[in-house]
Amino acid sequence: MRSETIPSPGTLYVVATPIGNLADITYRAVAILSEVQLIAAEDTRHSARLLHHYGINTPCIALHEHNEREQAAKLVERLEGGTSIALISDAGTPLISDPGFHLVSMVRERGHRVVPIPGPSAILAALSASGLPVDRFCFEGFLPAKTGARQKRIQALADETRTLIFYESPHRICATLEQMEEIFGGERWAVVARELTKTFETIHGDTLEKLSAWVAGDSNRRRGEFVLLVQGAAGCQPAAGIDADAQRVVEILAAELPSRQAAELAARITGEKKNRLYRHIIDDKQ
Repeated sequence: MRSETIPSPGTLYVVATPIGNLADITYRAVAILSEVQLIAAEDTRHSARLLHHYGINTPCIALHEHNEREQAAKLVERLEGGTSIALISDAGTPLISDPGFHLVSMVRERGHRVVPIPGPSAILAALSASGLPVDRFCFEGFLPAKTGARQKRIQALADETRTLIFYESPHRICATLEQMEEIFGGERWAVVARELTKTFETIHGDTLEKLSAWVAGDSNRRRGEFVLLVQGAAGCQPAAGIDADAQRVVEILAAELPSRQAAELAARITGEKKNRLYRHIIDDKQ
């Protein structure tokens, strides 16, 4: 079947673009971006490099999280007038932790055609090379920026059996790994995929305990864009129960202190691992 490369009037094309290496773009994507009448880009300045590289001179308009609702209505009007439009994000597949949801929803509600032009995706690229199970997985996007909210979200995922996939920023990656170690347990396997398709691409897997220390041990390992993948709960070896004395100590401390502080103090007193004691506190509360 022949792929559509000549845009149809009044159609919105959702076009995946490279996540790093500019060579990772399909012939169809280049053709569509060259032939549509307008490109809606998350950041027109950022996308200019890609468009210039492929000699694409199509006019661009900015569509980002701060103006999407307003721009969506205007773009739908353009579609109704017969304009063909391509939607792109800064990198990868639009809408995946990027703007575009309101536009696509409005376009479909108005009965206009939305055509996906598939291509690069950081999620799938990382998953395919991670060595973790790929038959069932869930994408959680970015975790909350605030410590307390992030902790609650990680706790809610503690028993999730599918492979977990997250995006994370360089300045929060260490804190996130530490919290995951405490809540999921240091024995849980995880993979950091950093700067995918770029010069300093890194894909490194280990237990959360060792992975957390590995990332924290070198500032270069905390640079760039991260995909974090974590083994599902069903794939983990069940930890042996902590002894009765350690349970009693941590439960007494947890009644008076924050959970993390109670686990740290109980670990010093009993010699038990901190993350096992922390997990016991969380399980006890649940």
